[in-house]
Amino acid sequence: MTAHDGGETGLPASLETAWGLRERPSKGPRPGLTLDRIVRAGIGIAATEGIGAVSMGRVAKELGVSTMSLYRYVSAKDELYVLMEDAAAGPPPPTPAHVTGWRAGLEWWARAQREVFHRNLWLLRIPISSPPASPHALEWMERGLAALADTGLDEGRKISVIMLIGGYVRNEATLMADLDAAMTARGLAPAEVMRRYERTVDVLTATDPARYPALRHLLGSGALGEPEESPDADFEFGLGCVLDGVAALVDVP
Repeated sequence: MTAHDGGETGLPASLETAWGLRERPSKGPRPGLTLDRIVRAGIGIAATEGIGAVSMGRVAKELGVSTMSLYRYVSAKDELYVLMEDAAAGPPPPTPAHVTGWRAGLEWWARAQREVFHRNLWLLRIPISSPPASPHALEWMERGLAALADTGLDEGRKISVIMLIGGYVRNEATLMADLDAAMTARGLAPAEVMRRYERTVDVLTATDPARYPALRHLLGSGALGEPEESPDADFEFGLGCVLDGVAALVDVP
């Protein structure tokens, strides 16, 4: 089967291959070199050295081949990034039987995406350069849209909702990954970081309390330096707020 059987996709050859719309090269420039091996090598480098270390030359070196030999399979680094992202994310896991209704479905969908990011923090460093078009990416989109099937929202609103939730998940995962990396580099536990931050804000705002009444009130409550009851508390609170907003949209006649 080729891309021309069902119409032009507009995708690069490597993505059409990932979709099964194009024959995989049968005779590579080196025995054993395949698109899958190239993608796996890129993922291995990203996982151990960060996405910035991934280049066509670095992947070729990892595989023991020339850089030019990779171009038979993938034409550019950005294209390789998409394939790496798709392979690392994989398909969404099966929805548990107890997850019913649009809200529970989207909660599950959001948490599942967050788990993917936490397992592969390098994914957060890949620039978003185009709408999703890889096989697994569209499976994740399908699952999110399916959760909204019985809400009565029109199709435009449905895609807006899953973009909102997906953006929230990605932003929260990025923020937490950055904070965790900074704390690890400084050798400090999260609770100690917050205590130090509380002291810093206290000293800075105490010089002119009238200018910072809300911050002084927050400091007086002790909430700023209190550790959350669980590492996921902030994520769950934010997700609940987002879904409360979606609920208001769903409930509009």
